[in-house]
Amino acid sequence: MTPAQFYQGRRVMITGGLGFIGSNLAQRLVQLGADVLLVDSLIPDYGGNLFNIAGIESQVRVNVADVRQASTMNYLVRDREVIFNLAGQVSHIDSMQDPHTDLDINCRSQLTLLEACRHHNPGVKVVYASTRQIYGRPDVLPVTERHLVRPTDVNGINKAAGEYYHLVYNNVFGVRACALRLTNVYGPRQLLRHNRQGFIGWFIRLVLENREIEVFGDGSQVRDFVYVDDAVEAFLAAGASDAVNGEAFNVGGDEHIAHRDLVALLVELAGQGRYRFVEWPTEKKAIDIGSFYADSTLFRTRTGWAPAVPLREGFARTLDYYRAHMVHYVDPRSI
Repeated sequence: MTPAQFYQGRRVMITGGLGFIGSNLAQRLVQLGADVLLVDSLIPDYGGNLFNIAGIESQVRVNVADVRQASTMNYLVRDREVIFNLAGQVSHIDSMQDPHTDLDINCRSQLTLLEACRHHNPGVKVVYASTRQIYGRPDVLPVTERHLVRPTDVNGINKAAGEYYHLVYNNVFGVRACALRLTNVYGPRQLLRHNRQGFIGWFIRLVLENREIEVFGDGSQVRDFVYVDDAVEAFLAAGASDAVNGEAFNVGGDEHIAHRDLVALLVELAGQGRYRFVEWPTEKKAIDIGSFYADSTLFRTRTGWAPAVPLREGFARTLDYYRAHMVHYVDPRSI
């Protein structure tokens, strides 16, 4: 059975379902005929946006709730067959400025969800959105899953803990779970309001507003990127397969590119904008991991997944989306 066939009529829940990846996943699941429940706290500045489900509002259920609320989660998980667990605080800078909130959202909430599954729906499958940030500064490139987990910030530590909770609940309590260590995901429906959730969305906003991008250092740091549609297919593949249970997998892109070449590409594709190189801000330099790109061979081997959207095409699609819908992603007064 293909993932597409697997989700026909399947009862699915997405935490963080109004956010960037969650909403794109919801759009795809609706196409596949799934029964989709979206859970999102809609905490300001975290990325949840009702416009992200434009066109499918009548085909999904939305529950505005905080994953940390045990009574709510105990009820919501009961009849779900697959849970895509994407709720979280993803800003590395925010995690260093307010570590207790990051701990609460990225650790306690994961335990709340997993306990709800353990006691009220132990047969469910859970796919957790982890991050390449847990590796810290890589010793060797590309990074495989055998690399030490050595985070450089509070967010990375708490995401690693969230990941291990899922694996322990799989191994000890039989709640089938796996984790996907995502590299830089980009594409439509990403938060653009501020620059604390990574640089890609912010760079896209700046070029579309014909403003200047500041590239830290000499821009030589290399990263790999995954178009959001490819990330969605990775989640679908993981949710439909028991071959990935109890493990964590890299999900990265085929192409890696230096920051300086990335901004040049964005300016070229947008036909506007500019960039200059600046000194690293102290607080960002302290947690930067340098060049990073992942080896996703293990996940490809288990599931057959592979990224399909080339970098240039992905960014062209992304720019087109925001040109059409920018007003829904930034304060109109700031444009």
